Amino acid sequence: MDAINTLFIMLCSLLVLLMTPSLAMFYSGLVQAKNALNTIMNCFIVFGLVSFTWIFVGFSLAYEGDYLGIIGDLSAAFLNGVNGVNANGVPQLLNVIFQMMFALIASAVITGSLVGRVKLSVLAIFLIFWSILVYAILAHMIWDEQGFLLTRGGLDFAGGGVVHISAGTAGLIGVLMVGARKEIAHISEQAHSIPYAFLGGILLFIGWLGFNSGSAGKVDEIAVNAFIVTIISASSGYIAWICMEILNKQKPSILGSLSGLVAGLVGITPGCGYVGIAASIIIGASTAIVCFWGLIVIKYKLKLDDSLDAFSLHGFGGIWGALCVGLFATKEINPSIEFEGLFVSFNPHLLLEQIMGVVVCFGVSAIISFVIFKVISYFTPLRVDSEHESLGLDASLHGESAYKR
Repeated sequence: MDAINTLFIMLCSLLVLLMTPSLAMFYSGLVQAKNALNTIMNCFIVFGLVSFTWIFVGFSLAYEGDYLGIIGDLSAAFLNGVNGVNANGVPQLLNVIFQMMFALIASAVITGSLVGRVKLSVLAIFLIFWSILVYAILAHMIWDEQGFLLTRGGLDFAGGGVVHISAGTAGLIGVLMVGARKEIAHISEQAHSIPYAFLGGILLFIGWLGFNSGSAGKVDEIAVNAFIVTIISASSGYIAWICMEILNKQKPSILGSLSGLVAGLVGITPGCGYVGIAASIIIGASTAIVCFWGLIVIKYKLKLDDSLDAFSLHGFGGIWGALCVGLFATKEINPSIEFEGLFVSFNPHLLLEQIMGVVVCFGVSAIISFVIFKVISYFTPLRVDSEHESLGLDASLHGESAYKR
């Protein structure tokens, strides 16, 4: 066992674990007070559910065995035979837990699309099957050494496709299947606590540093680069969103700036181990601009009630970030890559592979998410009844109130 690398992955696991309750805080601050606790429950219930699905079958399907480069097998179900250390001297069981944290945050992102009207039982069942049938499959295709997207040369350093495109797409399908809320307000009007959302957003940012740098698997120059460019891209996205708000409505907002921060983080995630500082500035700013206009299209052009902008930020941001890898990836940062980005080598091969990866991530998540929701709908309505929705889900589903009057 390598003590330094092991300690590093332990620390990064803690940081990624922090992301799920931080996202719960972030989401909760953005909703009406009557749904604040339900939003936290929806987001953090993945800690209980997805942890077990990952240990029971998810890890094995993602990283053990191989069928056509698409999915693994059940040889390591219940972590059977998972022992020893990996090539970086990190215990295999610790690597299981680190990877589990990614499955948790991916599942939690989905809940932001459906706040205020989805049944907790429906969401719980959906997340269990989604984490097995979508997340584990994509993790195998993109991160396992036998995965067909990886063997073709596609790159996703820390989860732009596996986490963000897949989760954002699942949220979008959920919006189409569950329907819109009865009472739709602008996010700044429905947010019951902007300071609360700000705290959650900043803690999410801090956790994200473990998310990206820990994906190097060990302490080296690539991990350090991922740490640095993540901060720079987040800063670039933050400023770019504020500028877009000033240009469009003359009033920069705290909630908007947080969206820019998240957009910058999402955009750099697939490429943080492959691009340098200059590219990270461009990626952060351009992702914020893409997400800003994506939000306008989703909410105001298509009139879709993606409550907390899961697809607008994670879907659009993940797609653009994946394409940016095909533009800016360089062997100067990561000598192990086979092909460099179009703007570096003037070779379109990597960009074409990234486009394929985007299509696969979107398609797999969209199709399987639709099937899961459809099957559930045959047994129970997907949403709460109108009376409970009007009253608020905190009182009607949980018998609790976030604030005593």
